[in-house]
Amino acid sequence: MTQTTNVSVEKRLAAVEAALTELQKQVAMSPAKGDWVQQITGSFEDEPEFEVVLAYGRAIRQGDYSVLEPVDQS
Repeated sequence: MTQTTNVSVEKRLAAVEAALTELQKQVAMSPAKGDWVQQITGSFEDEPEFEVVLAYGRAIRQGDYSVLEPVDQS
């Protein structure tokens, strides 16, 4: 590597290290958000489509991949 390339790489590395330090400070200062699963639990219970999605997932887990086949809407 040439001297110019070394300086360029060193400057870029210093910028990355500074950005990383800033991100680490932000993470350390941000309050804990809690468990995301608890935050969304129940948020879909009033959606009729959610039951359909659950049924699809259940069928796939039980090996019924026919639910993945396209439906003829003609």
